[in-house]
Amino acid sequence: MLRKLTPMLETPELAETISFYTKVLGFTCNNRSDEMGWAHLSMDDVEIMFSRPNEHRNIPQPIMSGSLYLYTDQVEEIWAKLKDQCAVCYPLETFEYGMREFAVFDNNGYLLQFGQDSNE
Repeated sequence: MLRKLTPMLETPELAETISFYTKVLGFTCNNRSDEMGWAHLSMDDVEIMFSRPNEHRNIPQPIMSGSLYLYTDQVEEIWAKLKDQCAVCYPLETFEYGMREFAVFDNNGYLLQFGQDSNE
């Protein structure tokens, strides 16, 4: 039985990524090992881990074909906080599928989408 999913993403700049997620997004760094090149961060019920690239994989920069979608009940407030601090992919908008959402890029170029049910 699966209990939860915690993404593990690569970053060449662990310190910068920890700073972005804690200072800009408001996450807490729960555990960090500079020797291992790894960190675990969380906010509320959301957890994410970052690691330095694996030397055996030979990937020159972080890549992900999708996005991280973060559900919230405060999308307006989060948009107001982030819109001038992050590279915006698309601004706050209400979509016909029932979500009010926006998307920004983190310091690695990963796409972060923040969404709230537009019926709330």
